[in-house]
Amino acid sequence: MTTSTSQTTTAPEWRVSLADNTIDDDEIQAVTAVLRSRWLSPGPQTRAFEHDFAEALGCPAAVAVSSGTAALHLAVLALGIGPGDEVIVPSLSFVASAAMVALQGGTPVFADIRSETDPTIDPADVERLITDRTKAIVAMHYGGYPADVAVLAELADEYGVALIEDAAHAPVVEAAGAMLGTLGDVGCFSFFATKNLTTGEGGMVVARDPALLDVIRAARSHCLSSSTWDRLHSGAADYDVSGIGLNYRPTEIGSAIGRIQLEKLAHDRRRRGVLTAAYRERLAAIPGLVAPFGHYDGDSARHLMAVLLPEGVARNDVRSELRERGVQTSVHYRPTHHFTFYRERFGSGEHLLPVTEAVAARLLSLPLHALMSDDDVALVVDGLSDSIVRSSERSRS
Repeated sequence: MTTSTSQTTTAPEWRVSLADNTIDDDEIQAVTAVLRSRWLSPGPQTRAFEHDFAEALGCPAAVAVSSGTAALHLAVLALGIGPGDEVIVPSLSFVASAAMVALQGGTPVFADIRSETDPTIDPADVERLITDRTKAIVAMHYGGYPADVAVLAELADEYGVALIEDAAHAPVVEAAGAMLGTLGDVGCFSFFATKNLTTGEGGMVVARDPALLDVIRAARSHCLSSSTWDRLHSGAADYDVSGIGLNYRPTEIGSAIGRIQLEKLAHDRRRRGVLTAAYRERLAAIPGLVAPFGHYDGDSARHLMAVLLPEGVARNDVRSELRERGVQTSVHYRPTHHFTFYRERFGSGEHLLPVTEAVAARLLSLPLHALMSDDDVALVVDGLSDSIVRSSERSRS
């Protein structure tokens, strides 16, 4: 018998992938149990995941959603942000935070970052941008390292605006005496496939005000007065709709995976810490290269291993050479205000982002995940060092 196969991708076989996950037989068994239950929409696994996650953060409750973007959208929606409102967001971030503001008719106002060693949103620049139209501030915890959320919370209180924490990179991280996501008015988390805690796609929302979280919980599912699971088990035959909502529900499959992943998070964090230390030791030998957060010794998810290439080094050349060596890289992030839609719709006005501009062209994300070995770190850094030397030689010739 003859069999045939077809290739569906031309992606290289990476020697060291940018990201990976810790999913194993534990998650497979949890998913199998859900499939055997034949109940796939939100039910007991989702409620247990919400409970477990809230308990890990030390807050009363959490709402599971279909993605980190859904979490941000529900935050913006629940806070009543709309036309005429401004929301201050970091440009050096994934596009979702600005997109959800724009989707609701608001105006994203782009703030600068603090420095090349701390690429989180700059509270001083945030304060400079606050106007009587400002409705909220978004603090993104870049790479799993805390933004100065304590100062940002003080600013938010002083000016009477909301603080949204984009904690997509930072699940169960403590800073300023509390867990990230619980210091602002709303905390938003992502469980995308590359995140430290993954459900494939998924997210979570927490809020300081229980009434605000109730709004988010309702809007997650079309503002229905009861869920399908509740109606099935209560015997109720009907439901009411109290407002306009969305379908941002998670699945029982994702929630079952999330519960196991949450249990593994501490081990994942420890391994990432060892790898990050090994990276920093080796990277220190490369002249002109900057590894952000090098002096930070607090709690961190260590989600990204982002570096700034030396001045004058061509990033595309470095990425191409590392790719040839089987090392996957990325860029976190291209600034949102550079994208066509945001440049044409909102522009930058008279406000420039000098630190963001200086840092953005040099950023490069190296592989970092708990399945990497110490030898993988050496391979990545040796390849990076060689490619930087060659790029520098080409620029001089």
